[in-house]
Amino acid sequence: MAIAAPEPKAELRPVGEQRVVLRGLSWDAYLQILDALPQSRGSRLTYDDGVLEITMPLEDHEFSGRLIERFILTLVELMGLRMKTMGSTTMNYPRLKKGAEPDNAYYIQNQPLVKGRNVDFGQDPPPDLVVEVDITHTDIAKNQFYSSLGIPEFWRFNGKIWRIYQLQEGIYVEVEVSPTFPRVPKERLYMFLEQAKEDEIEAVQSLRTWWQGKA
Repeated sequence: MAIAAPEPKAELRPVGEQRVVLRGLSWDAYLQILDALPQSRGSRLTYDDGVLEITMPLEDHEFSGRLIERFILTLVELMGLRMKTMGSTTMNYPRLKKGAEPDNAYYIQNQPLVKGRNVDFGQDPPPDLVVEVDITHTDIAKNQFYSSLGIPEFWRFNGKIWRIYQLQEGIYVEVEVSPTFPRVPKERLYMFLEQAKEDEIEAVQSLRTWWQGKA
C-alpha cells in the first residue's frame, strides 16, 4: 500500500517569493479576482477550496525555475520525446474548487492528446509533469493539492533540495528517479544548476555531452 510522502518543512532560507494569503474566499470570488488581474503579470495564484495564495516570485525563484525548465527541455530533446509546454497557464478545476498557476507544467506522455490546440482542463487529462519552486513557506499543502488534481509526476525544489513525487494510488510517493526521465540520476540536476550559476550555456553543453556518452 502506498504511503503519502510528507509535506517538506520550511527552513530558514533566502527569500525566494513574497506571498499574500486570503482565507474564506468562495470560488466565485476567486474567479472575480482572477478576471480582474491582467493577463501579463508576475504574480501567480493558487486557490485551494477557500484559500487563495498569491505568489510574487523573486530572483532566486525565477532563476531556479527557468533553469529547471531548460534542464527538462534539453532532456526531452535528447531523448526524442514530444512536449506541449503549459508554463504557468491557469488550471481551474471548479468541481474540486482548486485552481493553480504552477511554475512549469508539461504534457509529455499525453502530448499527442493535446497537441495543436488549447487544453480543456474539464475534459483533457492533467499535465504529466508539474514543477514548483518554493524557497519560502507556502500555506498550500501542494503535495495533497496536486495529487488531488491527478498530476502523475510532481517536482518540488526549495533552493537546495529537489524532490520527485510519483502519483501512486491517489497519493504522492517520493522517488529517487523521475518516471519521465528514468536514465537521469538526481545528481545531474544538481550539477546542472551549479554549473549554470557560472554559465548557463556551458551547463546545457555539459548535459548534452554527458547524455551522448550514455547513448
